[in-house]
Amino acid sequence: MSGLIGTKKGMTSLYNELGNSIPVTVIQAGPCVVTQVKTIEIDGYNAVQIGYGVKKEKNTTRPMKGHFEKAGVEPQSKLVELRDFAGDYKSGDEINVDSFKAGDKVIIIATSKGKGFQGVVKRHGFKGVGMRTHGQHDRLRAPGSLGASSWPSRVFKGKRMGGRMGSDRIKLVTSIVQVLADQNLLIVKGNIPGSISSYVIVRKK
Repeated sequence: MSGLIGTKKGMTSLYNELGNSIPVTVIQAGPCVVTQVKTIEIDGYNAVQIGYGVKKEKNTTRPMKGHFEKAGVEPQSKLVELRDFAGDYKSGDEINVDSFKAGDKVIIIATSKGKGFQGVVKRHGFKGVGMRTHGQHDRLRAPGSLGASSWPSRVFKGKRMGGRMGSDRIKLVTSIVQVLADQNLLIVKGNIPGSISSYVIVRKK
């Protein structure tokens, strides 16, 4: 299994051979560099740490400077550790979109947009309670009774209520529609989580 770090560039649409419009998301994927190779003998498990995006040296901490110097690469903005990584890699190797092709099933891992504090109508799809007349004016989007009176005199854990929404790590499976190797672009079917320019991890399924 191989993988890349990238950024979400936005959405557009493509037409297939039948003339049907397909919604797609464009991902700037790589090139990534290998910053560390972990083994069972030394670290207790096998994994490959890859980096994406050059970071200014003045914004890099001293321990991380030593880490990147040991790998022989420039400071990286984003580091991700991937287990079960296919291929024989060593520190300093570069990975690009050549390992992917159109039609491949891929796993997309990204963080969804943060919505802040939201009520139950937006967060959980409640309809709102009560009538819109007879003196009522501020209860249309309220959650209603929380279900407890004199006993058990508490709100049960897991009750759907207002709260922070979004900023969740989401994993989904989609397929690659097109690979533009000269521009390091992956075009995947459908939408993916996250805002424009947010980090995305793409792994071959």
